[in-house]
Amino acid sequence: MASTRKKAAKAPASAGRVDAIALLKADHQMVRSWFDEFETARNSSKKQQLASSICAALKVHCEIEEEIFYPAYLEATKNEDMHHEAVIEHDGAKKLIAEIESSGPEDEYFDAKVNVLGEMIRHHVKEEEKPDGMFAQARKSKMDLYALGEQLQARKSELEEGAGMPAMRRKPMARPDMNLRT
Repeated sequence: MASTRKKAAKAPASAGRVDAIALLKADHQMVRSWFDEFETARNSSKKQQLASSICAALKVHCEIEEEIFYPAYLEATKNEDMHHEAVIEHDGAKKLIAEIESSGPEDEYFDAKVNVLGEMIRHHVKEEEKPDGMFAQARKSKMDLYALGEQLQARKSELEEGAGMPAMRRKPMARPDMNLRT
């Protein structure tokens, strides 16, 4: 008697797992959307909220890239030039983040600082995500992007929790009065 049951398809070993590059790109997209929202915001409290979210997310993102992804990338690709440039770009961003965090919308340079940070981050993201950039080179290498993704996510969760930021993956909630132009 022939069996009429079909064999269940096995899920790939990577099912349900996020690779390192997908995790980092999701961070890029989240922060990019906050920068876009900041550019159109007119309310000081909304600008402060967005700037705080941007800075907190970027600090965590820089930390996990520098601690985990960049060393693994350098070891796998031996591309010192791209690695070093990324680290230097992070250093510049972290200096501007510190200035933004120590000020607020009452600072006449606040908007300019956040906008320049946005330009710096957009450039950095473009460099990492371009067809011959760091992420493409990482995909071509022998890096285990799923294992790296697990490490990145674990460290990210630890940093977010330590900083009291349990919901960093969500956009800041807009209050109804946030859309008013003042």
